[in-house]
Amino acid sequence: MGEKPFWSVSGEQVLKKLDSQSSGLASKEAKARISSGTVLKPKKQGVWGLLLQQFTSPIILILFIAAVLSFFLSDTSDALIILGIVIVSGLLGFWQEKGASDAVEKLLSLVQVKTLVLREGKQVSIPIEEVVAGDIVMLSAGQGIPGDCRILESRDLFMDEATLTGETYPVEKEAGVLPVKTALARRSNVLFMGTHVVSGSAKALVVNVGKDTELGKVSERLGKEEPPTEFETGIKKFGYFLMEVTLVLVMGIFAINVFLGRHVLNSFLFSLALAVGLTPQLLPAIISINLSQGAKRMALQNVIVRKLSSIENFGSMNVLCSDKTGTLTEGKVHVHSALDVNGVESKKVRLYAYLNAIYESGFRNPIDDAIRRHHVDISDCEKLDEVPYDFVRKRLSVLVKMEGKHVMVTKGSLHSVLSVCSSAEGGRSPVAIAQVKKKLEREYKDLSSKGYRLLGVAYQDMKKKVRIAKEDEKKMTFLGFLVLEDPIKKGVVDTVQRLRKLGVSLKVITGDNYFVARHLSEQVGLFKSKIMTGKELEEMSEEALLKRVNEVDVFAEVEPNHKERIILALRKAGNVVGYMGDGVNDASALHAADVGISVDDAVDVAKGAADIVLLKKDLEVLVEGVKEGRKTFANTMKYVFIATSANFGNMFSMAGASLLLPFLPLLPKQILLTNLFTDLPEMTLASDEVDAELISQPKRWNIHFIRKFMIVFGLVSSIFDFLTFGTLVWYLGANQYLFRTGWFVESVISASVVVLVIRTRKPFFKSRPGKYLSWATLLIAIVTLVLPFTSLGLLFGFMPLPLSFIWILALILFGYMVVAELAKKLFYRMVPF
Repeated sequence: MGEKPFWSVSGEQVLKKLDSQSSGLASKEAKARISSGTVLKPKKQGVWGLLLQQFTSPIILILFIAAVLSFFLSDTSDALIILGIVIVSGLLGFWQEKGASDAVEKLLSLVQVKTLVLREGKQVSIPIEEVVAGDIVMLSAGQGIPGDCRILESRDLFMDEATLTGETYPVEKEAGVLPVKTALARRSNVLFMGTHVVSGSAKALVVNVGKDTELGKVSERLGKEEPPTEFETGIKKFGYFLMEVTLVLVMGIFAINVFLGRHVLNSFLFSLALAVGLTPQLLPAIISINLSQGAKRMALQNVIVRKLSSIENFGSMNVLCSDKTGTLTEGKVHVHSALDVNGVESKKVRLYAYLNAIYESGFRNPIDDAIRRHHVDISDCEKLDEVPYDFVRKRLSVLVKMEGKHVMVTKGSLHSVLSVCSSAEGGRSPVAIAQVKKKLEREYKDLSSKGYRLLGVAYQDMKKKVRIAKEDEKKMTFLGFLVLEDPIKKGVVDTVQRLRKLGVSLKVITGDNYFVARHLSEQVGLFKSKIMTGKELEEMSEEALLKRVNEVDVFAEVEPNHKERIILALRKAGNVVGYMGDGVNDASALHAADVGISVDDAVDVAKGAADIVLLKKDLEVLVEGVKEGRKTFANTMKYVFIATSANFGNMFSMAGASLLLPFLPLLPKQILLTNLFTDLPEMTLASDEVDAELISQPKRWNIHFIRKFMIVFGLVSSIFDFLTFGTLVWYLGANQYLFRTGWFVESVISASVVVLVIRTRKPFFKSRPGKYLSWATLLIAIVTLVLPFTSLGLLFGFMPLPLSFIWILALILFGYMVVAELAKKLFYRMVPF
């Protein structure tokens, strides 16, 4: 902003500096600013970047260099074949990942967070990522701030700035000019990106976006990124482990082959090809494909995944925390009755409640919608002012001109309203509130224990005042109750039971009182449930909460700041926690949970904080989503198990054979072809069928289990590899060409068919694989058997196999599957996962 920062000059000067105006930018100008890079957009990898990524592995790059070196020094055809196989493998990975990326992008477009901006004087809803410097944004409760903004106009505006300043309570904001040296936390005329509106409304000018915002500067300075999920951390550890094994094995094999006097370049290429075989090159692509396929399947169940890596946490989730409204209940609140202090139906209570609801201008909520449905004639009334609802006061006031009087009508939590009342309208004249307090408490408990929610309604004659503030909410007259009901959803009891059978326990977190919460828990089948109130929570230490949190089923009378504390305690107690929320006060809890779940019609800040968005607010949708999440996790783990068993076993066998034989057991090009052929069936695992027992309970990443699996099944694989070696050398007296051909065929077919064993915990013939996996396995087996008899096979250095070996090979493969089945049964009995 030149010499002076934008908070220290007038709004008109800021508009002029940004070449904008109070009616907003012109559409053409906004598009020009987007294309010029002013806009904050999430980083998206381009097509070329994704393609190049397939070839950025250090091993692949070295292989490229070695092949080029081979081209100039020795065998041109071998070099071209090696390069060709590496390129084909990379293109396969690119094709799969590109398809996955496009599919996910389409899904994300369904749940875009949008904001209102002024364009040429008209309000237009646009994706929050397309907001540019110079835009005028129209803000209301629940909306996130798309960039650092200067307030032009505001009304009772309160912001949650905890993400930036750490301030727990909402901060009041208003237009104005501040001194140049005003500290960030005291800039009351500035709205910061990453914060959100708690209550009130504003018209604000976007000054900075992206890295130029305060949050952007902090993130860039600290290198702040999303913390990795448990699954991502596990994959990284797994990768490091395999790299260590690969490095030691490859360096040792290369040194020994050179020591034995074999061709240095061939030995080097052999070692590199061996490294490629050991390295799960396809793991990133397989994970990406599995997650995107899982996201597509979940979308069919009305579950949209915003963060792909959250699918694993979704499948691992064993605790789900949720509010009751719209999840356990219909979410369509009904006004049951409007009662005066004596419990009698009152038209005046209904009228005043209607005035308060119809003139409320904050975020829409089901309670006010329910009140508005009971239309009352207010044609002779006029709204003068409003004090919006906030989660500290728990009430909302409007100033109304009616019958020549200026009346402030207040509605909200019963105890919150009673706390500002000095009298009650209980007969011909008001009585002191103390006289009716016990009767009101009895009525409150009686109706609450039947599942009704009660709001208090009060009023005060404000004489001729045309403005009201929070401070005016005092010495009011209590008018009566508004009794609301929200029926339990049909079938919710069965849904809660289905969640329990899936190993997911439901914990209800609600602001409703103890009696309503107890009635609800009984209705949804949580009999003899343990209930903790917000007051108990306040008095409890972190250690005490940690000990009790797993036992509690319902948290009642909860304040917004309690939710995050409950979530964090559950996580510390060893749970994978999901939190379902859609309100302004749910953002921190959604961030704190392992997996944040929201709904499509949630306020922006809740939807933006969520990892997963439901297109229908329904637990039944969530049940199906959990199943799909677990299928995705199971199919990803299948590849991990295969990569650590068959591949490792084959490469270990190859390393051993290279030390015993007078020639290289497989040429580099043959190893790479083996990798390509074994990878093809594995790429279909994303669409594989998943056994019911793998879905029935949550599973978590376990690197120790994977390491044990690799050792056991790698050794089983190696036993049959060496049996093949013996057959080729001692029975058939194979030369180097026959040996390489025989082992290539055995290696590819055994690695392909063992997938059918490893993919399930059941006997493989009792678990039907996906059709794509079945066809891919069959096709690769046929191509592998036929290849040595073709001219292409000759180019790769293969020769036709004798029929006697094919029969022996069939016996070896049969024995391998039988032993693998027995090993699997014993392994899962001794090493639980």
